[in-house]
This record gives sequence, C-alpha cells and structure tokens, in this order.
Amino acid sequence: MCGRTPVRDAGSTVVQAARDLNLSWPVVMDAFRITTATVIETPLPEVSVLGIDETRRGRTRWEQDPGTGKWQLTRDRRHTGFVDALGIGGLLGQVEGRAVADVLAWLSSTPLAWRNTIRHVAIDMSATYRAAIRTGLPDAIVVVDHFHVVQLANKMLSLVRRRTTAELRGRRGRAADPEGKARLRLLRNREDLTDEQFAKMWNPLLDEGKVGQILLTAWIAKESLRTVLALACTGADRHQVGHARWKFLTWCADSDIPEVRTLAATVDRWWPEIATFFDTGHSNAKSEGINRVIKLVARNAFGFRNADSQRLRTRCVTTRRARGHLRTA
Repeated sequence: MCGRTPVRDAGSTVVQAARDLNLSWPVVMDAFRITTATVIETPLPEVSVLGIDETRRGRTRWEQDPGTGKWQLTRDRRHTGFVDALGIGGLLGQVEGRAVADVLAWLSSTPLAWRNTIRHVAIDMSATYRAAIRTGLPDAIVVVDHFHVVQLANKMLSLVRRRTTAELRGRRGRAADPEGKARLRLLRNREDLTDEQFAKMWNPLLDEGKVGQILLTAWIAKESLRTVLALACTGADRHQVGHARWKFLTWCADSDIPEVRTLAATVDRWWPEIATFFDTGHSNAKSEGINRVIKLVARNAFGFRNADSQRLRTRCVTTRRARGHLRTA
C-alpha cells in the first residue's frame, strides 16, 4: 500500500481497492487514513482567487442534553468548502456549518502570509459569506458571478407564475394552462429559443389576459438582467453598462410586481460585487464543480457515516491534479 495508493491517488472506492488488493475493508481504510497525512500536511498552494460555497451532506443530527433536557445540534448537514477558484489546487478545506464563525474558524487556521495572497473571493449571493470575508479577509474583493444572478432571476419567474396562477385562477397551476405549457420556455434564454418556440410561448400568454401579461413582464425583466450581465468581459465602457442597468431597474420599478421589484433591489444591493465580475470575470464555477464531486464520492461509497472520512476522500480526489496523479485522456 505504499507509493501511489488507489483510494488516495486513483479515485477508487475503499470497497473496490479492497477487492483488487484482496484485503479487508478496515485494513484498506486504515491505510488510507495513514497515507492521507501527506496530503493534509502539505502546505496550501498560493491562491489569488478563493471560492467559497456550501454543499449538503447526510442528515442533521440532534442530541438531547441529559442535564438540561434541551436538544442540541451535533451535526450540521451543511458544509462549507474552500476552493482554488483560479488554479488547480482543488478543495483546500471543508468545515461543517455555514455560519460566519465556521468560515472564520477555517481562515484563522491558515497562515497569515497565505491569506495575504488572496485578492478576490468568489461566492454566491450569501450575506453570511460576505460578512465573514469582510472580517477574515479585509483586503480581498468579493465577486458574485453571473450564474447565481441568473439563477435568482429564474427563481423569481417561478414564484411569479405560482402566485399569479393561485390568485387569479384560485387554484394551483396545471400543465394544461397556458403558463403551464410555457413554463420551461420561460426559463430558457431568448437566444436558445427558435422563432417557432418563442411564438408558442409569447402568443398564448399574450392572449391569456392578466396572467400572461404579468408573466411576460417578469420574463422581460429576467432577459433585461441577462442583457446587463452579457456585457461582462466584452470591453463595454461604464456608460454602456450603466445604461443597460438603468433600463433593467426602470422596467422592474414600473412593473408593479413584488417579486420583480425584490429582484431589482437584490441586484442593486449586490451591484458592487456583480460589477467586480464585469472587470475580472472570476466565477464560482470550480466550487460548483467540486460540490458535484463531493456528492459523487458519497454516492460511490453509498454514503459515509463518518463526516471526517468523507472530507478526507474528497480532499484527495479533488487535489489529484495538483499532486500529479490525475491522468486525463
């Protein structure tokens, strides 16, 4: 089990490695825990863009204090991961929880010289993470990428559709309703719709009356926001970006739709971080990709009862490229 181990460096599961080496599961797992010391003890690579994101794992666990009788949270299903968002460092660390104290606890465990090399931090639109960054990394600039902004706009559109159908029709939406038939097309980008598909979405809603008018107004707000975000990294000057932003905010203010106005207020409140994305192009894509790997590792192992073991496996799998053990085709 020396040198290049199958679980640590080849991404193999413990069960598969035990079968290949003709060993028992406990023996392979103990060897894996021992060999991961070289991974954990390796100094963190220099990172200029840090990605912070959360992922879910398992179930929340509560235990009752025998003395007081109060229930206490002993295991949080939410985990916060720290990722090299620009380089090949992979998952740098992972802690249980997503509170400000959890983020600061991990940052405080890293060397001060390493933290000083971080120039930008890419996150989703989480006020908790932003507050933690302002405290733990006061010199770093927060970046919100366009993916989460568009995701918020699509969520707004779904909320408008559900509320409008319930208020004006007095029931839940049905697949036979015009807004039900156009549900998926409303969430797609305009440039991804053919003229025929766009007509099938637009015309029935336009003829439907108030329900369709409200939905189309919200859809235009979503597309106006995408028009603003499309100017990122295109060399557009501040006047072009400001004009596109003004058109979006004006349309939302005149729409008189609560969800659309809330979207505009959220975008306006996060605009400094969104504007940083326009200048740098940094995104949280690697954090999202590593979240997928975290879930894949747990699925391949049929779930972990031990959260520390899962963090070890995920750390090893996501740092194989940096350690020179990833062989792509």
